[in-house]
Amino acid sequence: MSYGDSRVTDKTDRRILELLQANARISNADLAEQVNLSPTPCLRRVRRLEEQGVIKQYVAELDREKIGLHISAFVFIQLERNSLENGAAFEQAVKELEEVMDCFVLTGEHDYLLRVVSEDLSSYEKFVKEKLAGIPQVAKIDTTIILNQVMSRSRLPIPR
Repeated sequence: MSYGDSRVTDKTDRRILELLQANARISNADLAEQVNLSPTPCLRRVRRLEEQGVIKQYVAELDREKIGLHISAFVFIQLERNSLENGAAFEQAVKELEEVMDCFVLTGEHDYLLRVVSEDLSSYEKFVKEKLAGIPQVAKIDTTIILNQVMSRSRLPIPR
């Protein structure tokens, strides 16, 4: 199984990835036990997966509602002119906006799709008017407010 230039070599690597996705705080000793290795070889495998970029980072997944981010929206962006320079400038500007959780390049009517979080509609409006609309490359902004999130996955299925 290939991941860019890196390689997940066997079922043990796949199992390590599954277990770390389920619980990134698992101790190396517990991880080693669950994959049937001693701690040192297990840690070597984890470090190799980190060095190869297969494991990008470890994070704590927060409940956005419980920390006061009650609005989640999909924001479709059209650029003034879709060129490499405009795209690069827009992408750099968006990386600076902490409200933007995801940014996707699209084909079709819109150039980008953003997933944005905000405290409430008033703060979302302020974000659009003061930040997003202020990016020079932006020609059009279309928003779809998410009413309810039925499900969300952060775990990737590990190909066999």
